[in-house]
Amino acid sequence: MKLSEIRVCILRIEGTNCEDETYAAFKETGTEPEKVHLKQLTGACPSDIRRDLSEYHVLALPGGFSAGDYVRAGAILAARMKSTLSSELREFVSEEKPVIGICNGFQSLVELGMLPAFDDVLTAEPQAALATNVSGRFECIPTLLKHENRGKSVFTGTIPKGKVVMFPSAHAEGNLMFPPEKREKMLDRLEDEDQIVFRYVDPSGEYAGYPWNPNGSLRNIAGICNPAGNVLGLMPHPERVFHRTTHPDWTRSGDDPDGPGDGRAIFQSVADYVKKKL
Repeated sequence: MKLSEIRVCILRIEGTNCEDETYAAFKETGTEPEKVHLKQLTGACPSDIRRDLSEYHVLALPGGFSAGDYVRAGAILAARMKSTLSSELREFVSEEKPVIGICNGFQSLVELGMLPAFDDVLTAEPQAALATNVSGRFECIPTLLKHENRGKSVFTGTIPKGKVVMFPSAHAEGNLMFPPEKREKMLDRLEDEDQIVFRYVDPSGEYAGYPWNPNGSLRNIAGICNPAGNVLGLMPHPERVFHRTTHPDWTRSGDDPDGPGDGRAIFQSVADYVKKKL
């Protein structure tokens, strides 16, 4: 498959606000993204703009504040998707097509039951939660992430294990939590099944607390994948550092200002995967 044949559905509803940056990131990899409203997939729209999820090779849920983040962050978008697209989502993931949720998209995937998805590609109830940051504040800061995945995630194939990257965070609810009675068992399972993709670290690459971990997430987890590796949820924003010049230190880092930003690898990895696999 040619890169130009890879179709990316960037899902949006009222309140999402990172679809343009996500679109631009996928576009620059040579793929063919499209910003698609949820109503276009459910049929609640004129027939000439109707879209079918099966027509796409990648599904991206961008950041923002879908439906105003009422109830809980991502909860309303997830409920609307589950009530109208469950069978399509199951088929999409089962066909090993990639799904990425960034920030609010991650929150939505957790609410949907598509992450961590230990026992099914889409569980009946959420198995985790992304709770309010321990600081009690909206945190908008550069964050350092160590790539922890051992090879399962299709979104990090071009990132060496152990490499530290900078993706900026901008969220109020990124504290990954599990039911207290199952917490350690579920965290161990994430590690054993290679579902932890990124962890927050300090400049020396060591796990650390606030502000390096901006939300208090258990075991410093910043991003996880499903057991198959084709669904990724990530709190920080790789699309905001696609270019080196969008890094906050680009004028003093000594890096080539025309070079790639740290986030490019996420989009390049999934494009390479789809090109070879699908």
